[in-house]
Amino acid sequence: MTTTSRNVPGLPFAVSPSPEAAWTIAEGDGVVTGSAAPRSDIFIDPAGGDPVAGSTLDAATLLGLPPDGDFQFSARVTVDFAATYDAGVLLLWVDERHWGKLCFELSPDGEPMIVSVVARGVADDANAFVVDARTVWLRVSRIDHAFAYHASVDGRTWRMVRYFSVDGAATAARIGLEAQSPTGDGCRVVFDDIRFTRDRLADLRNGS
Repeated sequence: MTTTSRNVPGLPFAVSPSPEAAWTIAEGDGVVTGSAAPRSDIFIDPAGGDPVAGSTLDAATLLGLPPDGDFQFSARVTVDFAATYDAGVLLLWVDERHWGKLCFELSPDGEPMIVSVVARGVADDANAFVVDARTVWLRVSRIDHAFAYHASVDGRTWRMVRYFSVDGAATAARIGLEAQSPTGDGCRVVFDDIRFTRDRLADLRNGS
């Protein structure tokens, strides 16, 4: 990952793009656009006997280190879906074997879907629900030493997708954005309405 630092309106920390050419940031309105390269992804196949041989870690990322303590990080995500598993992602990153993805992804059935993936040595893969649109809101919250993933179709009422922890993530995790196109020739992802607060999420399941 590159060491180039960029600023995104709405985020109180700098982010680093990788690769730099994949990302554009509109300074005025804070709209971030990511361009996924063909056949790019972040995944470690749990069926592979060798995690190194079974891993793909080349998706476009835009990551930074958030302040210590609880937070809520959210964005509206719009994906120009073209191929299966094209996705816009909120990414939680510790290292190449420990990370988490909250994805707005095109399913094999051709339906936009909320998907979560968490890697603890190898990755898992869990489908949440179908979205009847090409835009959705995603949110990552840190609560003490744990994380929560939520998604919303209107930016107001949030559905819980996952509640989990990753070794080292409470203190060393970077957060940010990802664009991927594992089976396709690339795709464009637009992230806007990007927000970061130090507010603690009080209830995981009441829609707040």
